Amino acid sequence: MSKTLEFFFDLGSPATYLAHTQLPSLCAETGTQLVYQPMLLGGVFKATGNASPITIPAKGRYMFQDLARYARRYNVPLNFNPHFPINTLTLMRAVTGIQMRQPERSIDLINCLFHALWVEGRHLGDPDVVADVLTKNGFDPTEVLALSNDDKVKAALKDKTESAIQRGVFGAPSMFVGDQLFFGQDRLDFVREALS
Repeated sequence: MSKTLEFFFDLGSPATYLAHTQLPSLCAETGTQLVYQPMLLGGVFKATGNASPITIPAKGRYMFQDLARYARRYNVPLNFNPHFPINTLTLMRAVTGIQMRQPERSIDLINCLFHALWVEGRHLGDPDVVADVLTKNGFDPTEVLALSNDDKVKAALKDKTESAIQRGVFGAPSMFVGDQLFFGQDRLDFVREALS
């Protein structure tokens, strides 16, 4: 495949979860390599002055109604996580670490964490719950969580986040086709157009 779609994501974003449910098939249909680029959304917000829509009550209420509409359109499950917002630092470091050490398992990890957050509504801010989710999905929680404390992994996630900001990312999901930035799971038609 000569075409690449870079998908900058943070597990804590429900809109990013919805994009994640659609991008593999979109990329398969367009002959495109999908590259998952973990970043820390909190760091992006801090650097850009942006904030989660949930911080504005009326916008937050609307956002979840709109995301529910898209979930129905995509025919995928989406449940509001009662523990939202969740600090995803440990999770995003774990994903980064698995990408570095066991890349063949990274999509399985991303899938199980997105599912736990946005389908099952699990509290992934609780280390015991994270360990349970990892174990049930065939991961060794001690091994995965140790990656979250590895200095090289921490540096890699920080570098990816800074790179995203330098390229113009201000929120999640953000996707790049070459130098073209597409923000939001509701812009996938433009992503498809750019890839076709």
